[in-house]
Amino acid sequence: MPADPELISPRSPRVAAARRLARRNFRGKERLFLAEGPQAVREAAAHRVDGAATLVELFATVEAAERYADIVGDARAAGARVHLADEEVIADISTTVTPQGLVGICRFLDTPFEEILAARPKLVAVLAHVRDPGNAGTVLRCADAAGAEAVVLTDASVDLYNPKAVRASVGSLFHLPVAVGVPVEAAVQGLKGAGVRILAADGAGEDDLDDELDKGTMGGPTAWVFGNEAWGLPEETRALADAVVRVPIHGKAESLNLATAAAVCLYASARAQRASGGCRSVTDS
Repeated sequence: MPADPELISPRSPRVAAARRLARRNFRGKERLFLAEGPQAVREAAAHRVDGAATLVELFATVEAAERYADIVGDARAAGARVHLADEEVIADISTTVTPQGLVGICRFLDTPFEEILAARPKLVAVLAHVRDPGNAGTVLRCADAAGAEAVVLTDASVDLYNPKAVRASVGSLFHLPVAVGVPVEAAVQGLKGAGVRILAADGAGEDDLDDELDKGTMGGPTAWVFGNEAWGLPEETRALADAVVRVPIHGKAESLNLATAAAVCLYASARAQRASGGCRSVTDS
């Protein structure tokens, strides 16, 4: 058996402690969060912060422990405590309707904003006023896929460790530095000081993304600022940007949702940066 031989009791203090992490105030107090499902747990087991393993505890059903024996082995190798649990316990801890049998407890892993600036990033996603955790996690996933070097969640945005945000990132949370709780103005000014051009994504933007690409203005270090799902970016945030850019709508759709627009913008920058004359060579990853 790849995990501890005895099932953990539903009344165990460990189960109660894990259950409480669904609530933001307990996550902040303990600096721990939940990662559910095989992909998230696999990434957590491989992740380190200052040499310390991110995954500290794992709950698994007997079936999941057998099916994902490699992940359980990775968790043990990372030093995590592994508990076998019945489906009732997993359902009690999980925040999903259909749990996949693995729930990990992880240490907070956000990166100080100053460290992100010191790394001189070339592509950054800034989530300003983003309140929906599913959207936040999906934008993080898009940033990871587009090769961004960092994500910044401002103090007006959703909690990075909300279980829905963690699930929506599909493991990307563990792939790139993420700063949290940064005031919008401080984020913009810090990135500008690091030589990064600030583009605010807004459906009512004065500049067109196609035109920006045609003009060849997007090859340098860039941070995209994405706003609230319903009302976009407030005027004071738009005013901080070097340009306010809209994604052109060539068909009859009324608009794009936040995550889709973010994917378009981030990939446009990634392509421009890898083109001849951009800030990355075509061989960079």
